[in-house]
Amino acid sequence: MLKNIKSDFFLKKMISLIHKKTSTKIFKYNKNYQKLFDINLIDYKFISGRYIIYKTKNKGEEYNSYNDQLIYEGEYLSGKRSGKGKEYDEYHHEVSFDGEYLNGKRNGKGKEYNNDKLEYEGEYLNGKRNGKGKEYYNNKLIYEGEYLNGKMDWNWI
Repeated sequence: MLKNIKSDFFLKKMISLIHKKTSTKIFKYNKNYQKLFDINLIDYKFISGRYIIYKTKNKGEEYNSYNDQLIYEGEYLSGKRSGKGKEYDEYHHEVSFDGEYLNGKRNGKGKEYNNDKLEYEGEYLNGKRNGKGKEYYNNKLIYEGEYLNGKMDWNWI
């Protein structure tokens, strides 16, 4: 892992490369031109940072560069989440989503978890709940039906 990414020296050097009111994206690649991590900086704020360690050609693990915490493991295509994978809650270190991705977004079937409890299982399109799904509260089914653009679709009844 890239433990030194959190060092003050590294952050100061990155921040010194940009000016106020500027948006900068910094990437690091390995010798096979696979993206290891990318960092977005806007107005001197470290708003996002992650890096990927590839285990095989199309499978890898994604880490939060702030604390080296695993945030995703699964399949990639051209540096984007594509195929089966799992997202992890960065605070509780538990699975928060287990399902399918396409072009970096949830697409296909998947399950969402909150504090290790099933919250939703169903279909996704472009990162949002879309299609047939079931919603749960404290492991009890509270809704079963259609979702449209991330929201319950009451029009199908």
